[in-house]
Amino acid sequence: MAVSDIQLTSGMRNNLISLQGTVDLLNRTQERLATGKKVNSALDNATSYFAAKGHLDRANDLSSLKDSMGEAIQTIKAADTGISGITDLIESMKGLAQAAYSSTDVTSLEAQYDALRTQIDNMAADSSYKGTNLLDDDTLTVTFNEDGSATLSVTGFDATVAGDLSIAAADFASSGSIGSAIAMLDGALAELRTQAQTLSANLSVVTARQEFTANMINVLSTGADNLTAADLNEEGANMLMLQTRQSLGTTALSLSAQAAQSVLRLF
Repeated sequence: MAVSDIQLTSGMRNNLISLQGTVDLLNRTQERLATGKKVNSALDNATSYFAAKGHLDRANDLSSLKDSMGEAIQTIKAADTGISGITDLIESMKGLAQAAYSSTDVTSLEAQYDALRTQIDNMAADSSYKGTNLLDDDTLTVTFNEDGSATLSVTGFDATVAGDLSIAAADFASSGSIGSAIAMLDGALAELRTQAQTLSANLSVVTARQEFTANMINVLSTGADNLTAADLNEEGANMLMLQTRQSLGTTALSLSAQAAQSVLRLF
């Protein structure tokens, strides 16, 4: 129906336009109260909308990196757990070697020693996390920022008896061979301590970056909220006022219609 099809009085048309504007404001306020945002699309405020979107996009990217850092931390902890277990095994082997100095049954001690030696390799092999094993010479690369310009490479080592630990099979035939076995074990313990210190330093770096990333995500999310979040107290007051205005507008429109209807009394 064309606008010209129905003739409204000037008063009615003005009241109708005012009422339509009030309804539009009511709809906008209801949307803000429902979403908690004063900017829900680029039409509301393009500058704030796209700035907030940029903050949230970066926060999402950092959130993925934060999860990767968490996995890296677990990988390092798995290696550290393996080192602790292997250290305990070597300490036990060292006790067997020392006992061999005064034992009359070195054969039994050698068998126990070699059994523990085998367990070292088993424990090293089982110290992986999600397919990465820092006790099997694997390298873990941790990415800290979106463009990959900040990374950390955690280099593993070969924690086997034939690898960096260099622990030969038992030979307790003489005091000299026992002393050599103990020296090998001390060297293996020193290697494990060095590697544990390196892992600890790397763990501190990754943990610090994870905390920093969590804080940055919070900063970005808060920045986005500052640009788009609505003041719910203000919007609630607006809703009450608009409802009152709508009621008054409806009444005014009704009065304008009554004025037009008064013409009928002339007939």
